[in-house]
Amino acid sequence: MKKIGVLTSGGDAPGMNAAIRAVVRSGCEKGLEVYGIERGYEGLMNDKMRIMDIRSVSDVINRGGTFLYSARSPKFRSEEGMQQAIEVCKRRGIEGLVVIGGDGSFRGARDLSLRGIPCIGIPGTIDNDIACCDYTIGYDTCLNTIMQMVDRIRDTTASHDRCSVVEVMGRRAGYLALNAGIACGATSILIPEVPYDFQRDVIERIRRTQRTGKMHFIIIVAEGIGGVDELATRIQLETGIESRSIVLGHVQRGGSPSVKDRVMASRMGYYAVELLCQGIGNRVVASQKSEIVDYDIFEALNMKKSIDIDLYRIAHEISI
Repeated sequence: MKKIGVLTSGGDAPGMNAAIRAVVRSGCEKGLEVYGIERGYEGLMNDKMRIMDIRSVSDVINRGGTFLYSARSPKFRSEEGMQQAIEVCKRRGIEGLVVIGGDGSFRGARDLSLRGIPCIGIPGTIDNDIACCDYTIGYDTCLNTIMQMVDRIRDTTASHDRCSVVEVMGRRAGYLALNAGIACGATSILIPEVPYDFQRDVIERIRRTQRTGKMHFIIIVAEGIGGVDELATRIQLETGIESRSIVLGHVQRGGSPSVKDRVMASRMGYYAVELLCQGIGNRVVASQKSEIVDYDIFEALNMKKSIDIDLYRIAHEISI
């Protein structure tokens, strides 16, 4: 293999730049020509790419987001779009791709692999919801951002004896909400994986906490639950406690990546290039018990990941 490409796809995540850097530099050190593809599969279809060298990725490891940019591409999901991307690879002489993103990005990598372009997926998503992987790039930075924001919210919540209902990201996965809730001492944590009862899991917990002498409350709600405005209104009506809703939004995606994200991204990027150099494609790089491993993309996409129910129980027992 002499030429490879690297792209980022789907939602951006802190640490993506560190992964790109590792791919480019390890590729260059192995004598490969490395193409940086802009705006994901959309850029691949439209031949928006440039040759990278070791200096192309200087001073990017500390930057959030992705300097190659990202985009979602409905056209790429069609056979016409995939054939257009394959034609660009053939014309450029690109023999393998590293795809940094989430499940949707890996489906694209799988489809290209099946059509003769070996691809390696690297899990980059703040939600930490890739089933084959204990840890995804961006998760640690996002968690720390949430913790810092909620700590600030708590200052004013405590000053006014309020209840703050805070929505964090996680449309289908509650990992961010659960771990941030523990780190911030939330009175109640609502996540998509566990059905909740408003009276039992919110109101009764607030009242029980009031009886211990605490007069301010933080409720952490995963994006997949939603309805934080309504929840805050209902809490105020039921308890008489002044309640506010806060949606943290895209501030959670940004910021300089943490040490953990930079190191994990660097290890995964290097590992991905090693696989391509061995002629191996159709794989997803993953972290399992702090070790870097790889799975067949089909196997990875069919895996299921479940929330740690014991951790959820612990969270509620220690947050009164």
